[in-house]
Amino acid sequence: MTHSPLPSSDRRRWLGGSAALLAAGVLSGCGFALRQAPKFSFSAINIMGLTNTNISRAIQRNLNAAGVQVQRGGGPLPVQAVMTIEADYRERVVTGQSSGGLVTELQLRTRFRYNITAPNGRILQESSELLIERDITFSETAAIAKAAEEQMLFQDMESDITQQVLRRLAAVHI
Repeated sequence: MTHSPLPSSDRRRWLGGSAALLAAGVLSGCGFALRQAPKFSFSAINIMGLTNTNISRAIQRNLNAAGVQVQRGGGPLPVQAVMTIEADYRERVVTGQSSGGLVTELQLRTRFRYNITAPNGRILQESSELLIERDITFSETAAIAKAAEEQMLFQDMESDITQQVLRRLAAVHI
């Protein structure tokens, strides 16, 4: 009895499946794992200062989703940590102009500063400032599209800062 080789489509499927299994084995053996949601050492936090900004609201939503009770501005809830948001703002700076004085380049900045203390005032995390900058070209002829691009970049920067703050909050030990 003669052995016939697999048809080329079956052979490709078999090789693809084998490659996927090999890759999964190699990645699991090296300790690779997807980033997990942060775990917090506190179950309740009071957020003070600038509590109604995009980043502040995103932090509050993420903490709530992780099972942490969030209180804004003080109140009856017993908390283990107090986060004071000192600064949260966007900046738009002209960094390039044409010979005719028209804006050609901008730098977008998102700045966020906060600190974390225990309810008794003990410092859990010194005042920290996060600053993210993005450069963008600008054209008066595409002003509407550039405005939409700016908003998208600002949202991306705010999301990045939110994730950084959450990771830093997870590092706080009560």
